[in-house]
Amino acid sequence: MSTSVEALGMVDTERYPLTDPGSAAWREIVDRTRADLAEAGCSVLADFVRPELREVLRTECAELEPHAYTKIEKVNAYNTAIDEPLPEDHPGRTIMERGNAFVARDRIPASSIIDRLYASPLFQRFVADCFGLPELHELADPLAGLTLNVIAPGRAHPWHFDTNAYTVSMLTQAAEAGGTFEYCPGIRSTTDENFPAVRAVLRDDGTHPVQRLDLRPGDLQLFQGRFALHRVSKVTGAIARHSAIFAYSERPGVIGSAERTRQLFGRVLPAHLAGRTVRGDELLD
Repeated sequence: MSTSVEALGMVDTERYPLTDPGSAAWREIVDRTRADLAEAGCSVLADFVRPELREVLRTECAELEPHAYTKIEKVNAYNTAIDEPLPEDHPGRTIMERGNAFVARDRIPASSIIDRLYASPLFQRFVADCFGLPELHELADPLAGLTLNVIAPGRAHPWHFDTNAYTVSMLTQAAEAGGTFEYCPGIRSTTDENFPAVRAVLRDDGTHPVQRLDLRPGDLQLFQGRFALHRVSKVTGAIARHSAIFAYSERPGVIGSAERTRQLFGRVLPAHLAGRTVRGDELLD
């Protein structure tokens, strides 16, 4: 336990008592986060990282930017083949440009704030409790468990759904302008793709509400991204937007598909060729 507690030295534990699991203060934060998730599919724990360490957080992640794999490509909201035949009004026919890049887990030092946080059993227990789960596991994927998302000026992360039901992220460097997180909570479910609503958002016809968040470096975001269509708007100015993505799974041993891994990181490792991809639903992406 002491090692895990020491790993959380970057967290404002007076405000977020991760080192005192099950306490009244812990339960208060967890209950509030669960209420946010139930109401809006998203909860932001502001100033999660101690103020005096935010510049360290920013610098550590900014130094990783040269390792980001960048591939500008045409995509749809489901990351399926864009030349696949689809009905005329299918939202998968809306093509967008994906310009964000990812730094893979094996490029992120174990000594960094984001790696220490991701691997902390206390942090994992806290996140699981916030999502109402008995436990969460780090991905067994050697590239995709912890990543840094980089959006350079002039680029955006277009509308999409996450492959994980539970998304945890932290802004580490804000864009000079733009780079706003926009989302439509609960727009689909495990049994209903709700194509009409998705199509309305993609067409920007104003008939389906879109929520927007102005995140700050050091804020922790918990998000039900499997069921919420979301994007990061175009980054403008001279500074890239950086955010750490903490990927967990309800079951151990999860590894991404070779196709998706190559798309995101430009390479695969032997683990990705073993055919061990796990999905918990039958949704399109």
